[in-house]
Amino acid sequence: MSNGDANMALTRRKFLAAGAALSVAAPSLALAQAKELRLGILTPAGHPWNRAALKVGEMLAAESKGRLSLTVFHSGQLGNEAAMLQQMQSGALDMGWIMAAELGSRVPTIAAITAPYVVDSTEKIGKLVRDPIAMKLLEVLPAETGTIGLAWGITGMRAIFSAKDISQLADIKGMKLRINPTPAYRDFYQLLGAAPTPIPTPQVFDAMTNGQVDGLEADLEFSWNQRFDKVSKVILQMNAIFMPVIALVSGRVWQTLPPADRELITKSVKAALDTQIDELAVNEPKLVEQFKAAPIPIRQASRADAEAVVAEYDKIWLPKAPILADLRKVGKTL
Repeated sequence: MSNGDANMALTRRKFLAAGAALSVAAPSLALAQAKELRLGILTPAGHPWNRAALKVGEMLAAESKGRLSLTVFHSGQLGNEAAMLQQMQSGALDMGWIMAAELGSRVPTIAAITAPYVVDSTEKIGKLVRDPIAMKLLEVLPAETGTIGLAWGITGMRAIFSAKDISQLADIKGMKLRINPTPAYRDFYQLLGAAPTPIPTPQVFDAMTNGQVDGLEADLEFSWNQRFDKVSKVILQMNAIFMPVIALVSGRVWQTLPPADRELITKSVKAALDTQIDELAVNEPKLVEQFKAAPIPIRQASRADAEAVVAEYDKIWLPKAPILADLRKVGKTL
């Protein structure tokens, strides 16, 4: 064999060896690029937020041709919201949809959006959470919680389901109310003269039946599903506060994702929650009609009756969350 033939044979052997190595590495490379994301959420299967989360998974799988997948753990399967937040901080959980009530108890800036009468209708909620000022609230999350906020989801304006006959804000004074126990909600109802009574949500129906509490503060959709109208004499629509959720990603996980995947995840989450927001605005009038046909009277609280309470509330919250002033300005324009 000449030197030229020997060199050609050696080159061919190297080429074949390299090809064989590449063929072995290729599956590993593809496997490394694949990513299963795990998302924790407190609400039960079938809730609008859960349906939106599943939609995110569908969009990610379609856009990435199956490379990205999303598994949704509903109903607090991974623990309560505080536990899920800790898991995201450590990187053990990729994503979590956490309510502003939980985050606001830790970060006053986030709680500002749940202040009373920032907006006074569900239609305006949908506009508020997509306004730049609401998105600006999310900028504090990486430093404060180790998470990245991608978008807001919403519930409608909350109402009081009362076991006794009430028709105005003044009637709330002295009532034992089951409310969300976090500071932003507690301060508002205490200023109205109510006695916030902490009871786990699954026990509220029986508690209203036996007189342990006089009423419940909740959104219409949740209350229809739980049929709290069956233990109520009246619904007082407050048109004062709402309960948003924030779609979060672990900051540790986010750093490991390539820019294209970050962009796709962000786009998919925003699209799914935009749909959730729009559908709620359409469905809420239908819910009101369902309650009326139940039948149960629905009354409207007057915003004018709350002026003094709002002023006292802002004395407490503006020093803690100055951005509340900007939110109120935006709310007046919607």
